[in-house]
Amino acid sequence: MNTRTTAQALGVIAGALALAATPALGQGAADTTRAPQQAPRRAPLVEQALPPMQGDRLKVTVLEVVYAPGATSAPHVHPCPVFGYVAAGALRMQFKGLPERVYRAGEAFYEAAHGGHLVGANASATEPARLVATFVCDRDGPLSVPMGGTTGPATGPR
Repeated sequence: MNTRTTAQALGVIAGALALAATPALGQGAADTTRAPQQAPRRAPLVEQALPPMQGDRLKVTVLEVVYAPGATSAPHVHPCPVFGYVAAGALRMQFKGLPERVYRAGEAFYEAAHGGHLVGANASATEPARLVATFVCDRDGPLSVPMGGTTGPATGPR
């Protein structure tokens, strides 16, 4: 991937994560009559080098995944790198080779392509949880496949 396409992909990822972290987006126009009181605070959520990818085929897909109270997802893999941001609630996650842990609202994670998403579950039995997943792909096909499955022709997100 050349430097320009890498920078473009990372800019799109950063924008998607910032958008996910802005719950009040679209809730009224900004008040331009007051002087700003304090500069916005910026803090990195995830910093991750991407694997080699075909820069001329890059596509970013941002999905909202809502887990009902107590809901789980089946073990699966993603053929593309994924950046996740917990927008609400708490999620129990385990990725291949890593211990299980709980990610709470405001936390983010990286999931390597073909890494194996072993556990995905709402950590609460009473409150929903909302995940914003940002996929960075350089190929067409499904964004998720069952563990042990193969990536085939495009069938859309699962």
